[in-house]
Amino acid sequence: MTTATLPERSPAAAPAVGRPNPTQIGTIVWLSSELMFFGGLFAMFFTLRSMAPDTFFEGESHFTHGFALVNTTILVLSSVTCQIGVFLAEGKFPGGKPFAPRKRRSGSIFNVAGWGMIEWYTLTFIMGAIFVSGQAYEYTELVHNGVTLSSTPFGSIFYLATGFHGIHVVGGLVAFLLVLMRAFVAEEFTQHEQVSAICISYYWHFVDIVWIVLFFIVYMLDPLSTLFNSGHFIPVEFTWSIF
Repeated sequence: MTTATLPERSPAAAPAVGRPNPTQIGTIVWLSSELMFFGGLFAMFFTLRSMAPDTFFEGESHFTHGFALVNTTILVLSSVTCQIGVFLAEGKFPGGKPFAPRKRRSGSIFNVAGWGMIEWYTLTFIMGAIFVSGQAYEYTELVHNGVTLSSTPFGSIFYLATGFHGIHVVGGLVAFLLVLMRAFVAEEFTQHEQVSAICISYYWHFVDIVWIVLFFIVYMLDPLSTLFNSGHFIPVEFTWSIF
């Protein structure tokens, strides 16, 4: 009696197992540590706010909420333009058919539909630079009104929290420049350029999310609390003027 033996499966026939890119994983892990850093700043803010509410009332009374809201909107929209650049770098939109990754525009620069990753990332860089310039303008106005880093506990934590975020935004702008220069120099749009574009998008989205939380806590928490509770211990009102 003979026994039939099954043919051995060749290693080449085994299905390929997709592995996540280590650079992208490293970026996410690093951003997680940055999240804990900003969490510490938020804890400092609430601690000082509960201990010295008078200084927070004085400092927040100098805010121009309309200007801060416009500046925040610019930064949030830059996250949208950044993600469009990522879709073009990957060669696919959600729910759409895959296409060849588009590095540069095809046609006129006024034809936004024909833009590539470089154009969308350039627009993101410009919007980020506008945000940083707006923050610098706001600092100038606050210093002119006597709100400095060493003036009050509010001034200390305000400049620490928003200043460290501003440094992160500047770092993101430098990273955008590096990615754009690499894309310009590269003859072909390879996986290296794609991974670089994706990683900087992770960082930029992180910076935007942190600012949204920071904006709500620093600029909007007390005015909203005052709106719904007239006896709020830091009675700050909205100032909707732009300048």
